[in-house]
Amino acid sequence: MKKFKVAIIGCGNIFPMHASSIQLSDVAELVAVCDNKEDRAKAAAEKYNCNFYTSYEDMLEKEEIDVVHICTPHYLHAPMTAYAASKGKHILTEKPMSISTEDAREMVELCESNGVTLGVIFQNRYNPGSQLIKNAIQDGSLGSVLGAKCSVTWDRSDEYYNLSDWKGTWEKEGGGVLIDQAIHTMDLMRWFVGEEIEYVDAQIGNRAHEAIEVEDSVEGVMKFKNGIFGGFFAINYYSYDAPVEIEIHCAKGIAKMVAEKATIKYNDGTEIKRDKDPNEVVDYGEGVKMYWGVSHLKQISDYYEALKNGQVPYIDGKEALKTQEMIAGIYQSGKENKRVYL
Repeated sequence: MKKFKVAIIGCGNIFPMHASSIQLSDVAELVAVCDNKEDRAKAAAEKYNCNFYTSYEDMLEKEEIDVVHICTPHYLHAPMTAYAASKGKHILTEKPMSISTEDAREMVELCESNGVTLGVIFQNRYNPGSQLIKNAIQDGSLGSVLGAKCSVTWDRSDEYYNLSDWKGTWEKEGGGVLIDQAIHTMDLMRWFVGEEIEYVDAQIGNRAHEAIEVEDSVEGVMKFKNGIFGGFFAINYYSYDAPVEIEIHCAKGIAKMVAEKATIKYNDGTEIKRDKDPNEVVDYGEGVKMYWGVSHLKQISDYYEALKNGQVPYIDGKEALKTQEMIAGIYQSGKENKRVYL
C-alpha cells in the first residue's frame, strides 16, 4: 500500500523518538522536518534524508503531507494542531496536548470537523508493566479499586531551566513539575483507576527554584465518581531522578509500579511481575535518554495502524482530554486554593 507521507514540526530532544519510529514503520515515510532554528532543521533533514523548513506553514503548503507530528514547546501544540487540521492533515502531538482545557477541547473539535485523526503521546501506557496492571483491573482479577496513590521526585535544577527559552513559564510551558515531569505518572494513575474524576483538591508551590515562575511541587487528592480517592505528590528539586511510584489498592490485591516494573500481589499470596523486555531495543541515536525505552515506537506504530484501518487510535484526542482536564483542574485548585469539580 501507499505509505503515509509524514512531517515533523520540532527537531529538539524528543524528535529522534518520532523520526526513528517513522523510519522503522512499514506504512509511514518521513518527507519533511521543520524547526525555527535552521541549523537544527538542516541537521535533522540530512540525517533522515528529507526536506527541511523553518516555517511549518510553508512546509504544509509546499509538501504533500498526510500526517504531522508536533514535537514543539507546549504552547504551540494547539495553534499548530488547528492549522494542520484546517489543511486536512492527521496529527500526532506530544504531551501535553495543550496548556489549557479550552484549547484542548478546541483541538478535538477542529480535528473532528475537519475529518482528521488526533493522537496524543502518552507512551508509558504501552510499557509491559502498565499493560499488566491495566489488564488485571479490567479483567476483574484484582477486584474493585479501593484507592490509588502516586509520587514523582525528580531533579530539574535552575541550570536546567536556564538552558531553555520556554520552560519554567506559565505562558509557554503551562506549568512546571506537574505538566512536564509528573504528567505521565498522573495519567497512568487516572487510567488505571478508569473512572471519571469528581473533584481535585491540591496545593502547588515554588519552594526551591529561583529561575522559574511555575511550581516545583504539587500535592493533593482527586476523588473519583465511584467514591475512591487518589493521592499524588510531585517535586522536581530532589537530588536525583528517583523511580516514580504508583500503587493501586484493590479488593483482591495490590498493584504497584516502580519505574517501569510492575508487581501485583494478590491476597491469596500469588505474585506476578512484569518489567521492560531487555530484548526490545531501539537505537534512537546519540544523546537520547535510554530510559525512554521503546514505547514511543509502540504508540507511533499503533497510531499508524489505526490510520491504515480507519480506526480510532488507542490514545486519541478525547482520551487525552481527560488527563488535560485533570491537570488543568489541579492547577486551578492550587492557584485559587479551593476544591475544583471537573
